[in-house]
Amino acid sequence: MKQRFLAYLQFEKRYSPHTVTAYRIDLEQFFKYLNDQYHIIEISEISHQMIRSWLVVLMEQGNSTRSITRKITTLKSFYRFLQRSGDIEINPMQKINSPKISKRLPVFVEKDKMGFLLDQTDFGDGYQAARDKLILELFYATGMRLSELVSLKETDVDFHHNTIKVLGKRNKERLIPFSTKIKLQVKAYLEEKQKAFGMNENLFLTDKGNLIYSKMVYRLVTRYLGEVTTLKKKSPHVLRHTFATHLLNNGAELNAVKELLGHASLAATQVYTHNTIDNLKRIYKQAHPKA
Repeated sequence: MKQRFLAYLQFEKRYSPHTVTAYRIDLEQFFKYLNDQYHIIEISEISHQMIRSWLVVLMEQGNSTRSITRKITTLKSFYRFLQRSGDIEINPMQKINSPKISKRLPVFVEKDKMGFLLDQTDFGDGYQAARDKLILELFYATGMRLSELVSLKETDVDFHHNTIKVLGKRNKERLIPFSTKIKLQVKAYLEEKQKAFGMNENLFLTDKGNLIYSKMVYRLVTRYLGEVTTLKKKSPHVLRHTFATHLLNNGAELNAVKELLGHASLAATQVYTHNTIDNLKRIYKQAHPKA
């Protein structure tokens, strides 16, 4: 049943491999607990009290509210799937409520620090230097996700229209515009790449010419951000937050930012308006004589 559910998420719901993996891990942890504590074999034997006991253990182990809420979401989706497919009649998750999550504002890098990172940092020469700089530039200039950047092909870059095509969540494609400056950087990078490795359809490669991977890009971004900011969290997603926040701070429409980020709903984008409002308050206090 678990494998059928995961296949349903992957092929019918078109969830990303990262999301499917997260669901799989949650379910494996859940069933391991049930087996260790209750020796459960049949899915119909699982009660809402057993599920609650697992959630209590997770809390006692120090799991965050956000992490526990995600696991509850996994179980709710799993049990809805089982009910629709006729594997169970009673859904024990109907008696389980998710804990309230306090909203965390997205962290972002200040404009002057991003300027220093991209314009003043000495990346060096050669392929690796050109690649590292372009990765940082693209994250900041497009707001794309880590998984989207890693899967980019050379053919995804349209130099005629100055756009880049990315494959987002649930295999949804979107086009993101880029500036003439980025266009020149991509072309210069491609020259370095061809000199180093010849023709290769993948846009970004490792130092040895293999397809770049998420962990490598994550480490790269963390290292460079560590040179300009003391933020606790330093990741490609922070650059995505930075892209959105800087756009809104400079007057971009919320709907336009939603499309650029590839959000399914406006609610996901609205979290960035909190930072924008804080920025407007600062400007008001600085500029208004009666503030």
